[in-house]
Amino acid sequence: MQNCSDLIEIFNGLFLHSERTELVMGGEEPLYKPCAGPVERNQIIFTADYFSSGLHEIAHWCVAGTERRKQLDFGYWYTPDGRTVEQQHKFEQAEIKPQALEWIFSKSAQRKFRVSADNLENNLGASNEFRRAIYSQASVYLQQGLPLRAGLFSTALIDFYQTSPFNSQHFQLSDI
Repeated sequence: MQNCSDLIEIFNGLFLHSERTELVMGGEEPLYKPCAGPVERNQIIFTADYFSSGLHEIAHWCVAGTERRKQLDFGYWYTPDGRTVEQQHKFEQAEIKPQALEWIFSKSAQRKFRVSADNLENNLGASNEFRRAIYSQASVYLQQGLPLRAGLFSTALIDFYQTSPFNSQHFQLSDI
């Protein structure tokens, strides 16, 4: 069973000192808070005690470049539940890379991945196009290599959970 305390220990063991970034559990809403000064730390705050929320927020951090990591919530816009079809499409476009990484992290931790459309109010689940885009991006990452921080984190999860090595053949569109 995956434990959020383990997730925090794994992430913070890798990045607390090297990236001055800590993973924090228990937020009402997920949030990335950049540090305000040279002695503070960046914080990735994930929702309640949900392991998958932690993986998702870490994936966003792994995708964010240097300038985005200086901004609250990486400078992304966010429209809450109840988005229109057009807003949902924009949301899906912004979520392809993070959710592809989250899927890889989930596999690394022997955890089931669920695509998040994050728009239940309007019954707009994940579109088939979104699922295919996540699958395609995950395939690219697996063939070309993960971004540096994502690769380090995925390897640490594999080591901790003693996951068998996997490759793109272990990722099927039908799984998401």
